Amino acid sequence: MKSYYFVLIIFLILSCKSNKQNINISDFGAKGDSLTINTKFIQKAIDECFENGGGTVVVSDGVYITGTILLKDNVTLQVNENATLFGSANFADYINIDPFIDATGQARGNCLIGAKDATNIAITGKGTIDGNGENFIATNYKIQKEKNPNLPSFDRPFLIRIVNSSKLKMQDINIRQAAAWAVHLFQSHDITIDNVDIYNHANKNNDGIDIDSSYDITITNTKVNSEDDAICIKATSPLPTYNVKVSNCDIKSDWGAIKFGTESMGDFYNIDIRDCKIHDNKGGGIKLLSMDGTNIYNIVIDNIIMDNVDMPIFVRLGERLRTYRDVEKRPVGSINNVVISNIKATTMGLENSRVSPPAGILITGTPNHKIGSLQLKNIDIQLPGGGLFTDVVEVPEDETRYPEFSFFGVLPAYGMYARHIETLETTNVNFKVLGKDEREEIILEDVFNRN
Repeated sequence: MKSYYFVLIIFLILSCKSNKQNINISDFGAKGDSLTINTKFIQKAIDECFENGGGTVVVSDGVYITGTILLKDNVTLQVNENATLFGSANFADYINIDPFIDATGQARGNCLIGAKDATNIAITGKGTIDGNGENFIATNYKIQKEKNPNLPSFDRPFLIRIVNSSKLKMQDINIRQAAAWAVHLFQSHDITIDNVDIYNHANKNNDGIDIDSSYDITITNTKVNSEDDAICIKATSPLPTYNVKVSNCDIKSDWGAIKFGTESMGDFYNIDIRDCKIHDNKGGGIKLLSMDGTNIYNIVIDNIIMDNVDMPIFVRLGERLRTYRDVEKRPVGSINNVVISNIKATTMGLENSRVSPPAGILITGTPNHKIGSLQLKNIDIQLPGGGLFTDVVEVPEDETRYPEFSFFGVLPAYGMYARHIETLETTNVNFKVLGKDEREEIILEDVFNRN
């Protein structure tokens, strides 16, 4: 009898293993000829893999045009080195898996690769996923709408969108030219992103990675070069974003490099970002923005090297209080227990700065809502100088305005301007100017400073 049960157990184990198969999309009719629309073939391969207990769906050599494909439980999508998944130019080929309106008022939710309510999924391989983002402009949509009146409303698709899912791995893949955000993780958890290369300059709002009301996220050894925010912590729902670790990443952006907000309803906490390089950045190196009610706390940002960066550090507690997904407005949030340490930065020159002459650090709460506790330790920032007394204007409060450092104008301090803070602790914070600057080095207003 014992031998019978032993044989049965071995049989079940082998049966489970045999279900973990490799499936090539070519076997289901997909053609990598840059012409065929392969959506149904790729989806059929994923569905069969899922139905058989999971495994790997392989995309081999060629360029495969596709619309939205949806990952299922226990399925790995493997795009091989000489293979490309390329987004269809037809708006009708995309599916909205979770509609919402973003902070700019745009309808969102379409995607090229999506997952909803899925677990144990992966996107791997050394190949490329290209969103064909240049195609998704209003003119092309209008032309297609005239031919197809039933076409849904204009919605530039994200490249990868993970919704209410868990246990995702993204590794070694090249992500290119989304029509909107490259990677959106919404209300998902247990996610690892490692050695991913993202280039996203095809369209507007071309973010890199957006971590949205999600938790237990690790991002390592990843390169992001984006038109908009590169790595962005946000919450377009009241659920928090927490337990996030980012390390050893190379970041270049035409907007924010490491950004918290601006979509910020749920809280942000237990977030650790370290050992990263930021370079040639035009819209802020480190940006912590609580605008819609989020409480930001237990944040560590450490050992960041910045080269040619516009406004290395910008922290803002504001009172915009925008809502998303038809939920109730939240009260004004808070910023507490934030440590920014071991930062070496050089700013852009006078000719390239969005605010010229530039400054190194801007930190501001509001008269009625102060930032709580913030530590700056071992900060070295090099600036071009060039500031004149006549450059300086009164710094506006702008409590409800979209939070952008450039809106505050030329600051009265070239190093750090900080105000409305309960406790600011500064240790070894240094500024070096290459030319004469008539402004103050540091100005603190309505701040308790502990040196």
